[in-house]
Amino acid sequence: MIKHYPNGVPFQENVTAQSGSSFHTAPAQENVIYGNRGMSLEQEINLSNKYYLENGIAVIHKKPIPIQIVDVNYPKRSAAVIREAYFKQASTTDYNGVYQGHYIDFEAKETRNHSSFPLNNFHDHQIKHMKACEKQQGICFTIVRFVTRQEIYLMPSHLLFLYWDNQSNGRKSIPYDQIKKESYLINYQINPRIPYLIGVDQLIQKLKMP
Repeated sequence: MIKHYPNGVPFQENVTAQSGSSFHTAPAQENVIYGNRGMSLEQEINLSNKYYLENGIAVIHKKPIPIQIVDVNYPKRSAAVIREAYFKQASTTDYNGVYQGHYIDFEAKETRNHSSFPLNNFHDHQIKHMKACEKQQGICFTIVRFVTRQEIYLMPSHLLFLYWDNQSNGRKSIPYDQIKKESYLINYQINPRIPYLIGVDQLIQKLKMP
């Protein structure tokens, strides 16, 4: 049966249950679509968000970085060069928006570490921001790409919070095996390139559980 997003646009699901996991993962396909190896994770997510927006599925954008321009040089009338600028304030997370009436807020991170995801990819103010969003019933997560494994996961915020809050015990990273077990594996598609909303659907279902 062909499934659709709420507005009737079809999407490719192709998922099977993964043993020992609270989520589902997509199986290997005959024609695996890998990301453009010269394209960053951010660029791929931006393309996916453009697809979601143009098809009326979700409105999710990358947040602009708040900067204060101090000095600008005008070598000619038609061009301007920023010579000095400062961050106005610490940035929060990379992306936010709305999907099916839910506020969405997430980070996108890449790591070349094969066995774990280092917590130094995050800052304390980002964790505080995500926790504050969840207190307002927002949905927060991190899209993590393990570059050497060529794998992308939607990692629920509870896993990030658990390891972040217990760093005093000496662990400064989240084990790959734990991410694989508790996260949602995202397989590349043609459109959207990274269909991460299928993982968000799983998070929404968990919110509805008593």
